[in-house]
Amino acid sequence: MTDTDWDDRFASGEYPRAPEPSPVLRSYEPAIPDGRALDVATGTGRNAIYLADAGYAVDALDASREGLSIVRERAAERGVADRVETIQADAGTYGFPAEAYELIAMSFFHALDRFADLTESLAPGGYLFVEGHLRSADATPSGPSSDRYRFAANDLLRAGLGLTVLYYDETTEERPGDRRRATARLLARRSHGGRQTYPPRPDERDDDGFAARTDG
Repeated sequence: MTDTDWDDRFASGEYPRAPEPSPVLRSYEPAIPDGRALDVATGTGRNAIYLADAGYAVDALDASREGLSIVRERAAERGVADRVETIQADAGTYGFPAEAYELIAMSFFHALDRFADLTESLAPGGYLFVEGHLRSADATPSGPSSDRYRFAANDLLRAGLGLTVLYYDETTEERPGDRRRATARLLARRSHGGRQTYPPRPDERDDDGFAARTDG
């Protein structure tokens, strides 16, 4: 899909104006230090507006001019315009600054080849959250029609093994209108050494901070 196609989708309202951020990101965010955040392929601000509401200074990056216009409108409506900077650029080729962000989020943009660059853009101890469409033997009407832009099983987990993996899952969920979606999610931290800390999810305090499961 071209940038013009996305501009048309955003302008027509075909794509949600205010999509919800991932429950995993919402659960872990209180344990992640405040600072500077990057929302890669932000669309209409799925993660950017939520993170700005939480107090981060957010760079919202997307190739779509129309999508970024909606991000700015939503930021103004929420009273966080001073905490959101929009960047019009192709996430596939953008030069991410080194050690710049305490948190980077990327939802439903397939860019395994940028993983090393995203990691280098994290500040020491910074967090990376990635979620994307997953290949499935069952029909999954949501997401791309081709497996080319879907993760194979454990693709995302393997990509994150250079980081400290805090959470990983592969799930299938039922969505409104019988639009099943298969998704992989990873949360990891740029940290080193034999001793690590694993912040619990607020809704799973008895959990060890790591999950690897496949539902559906």
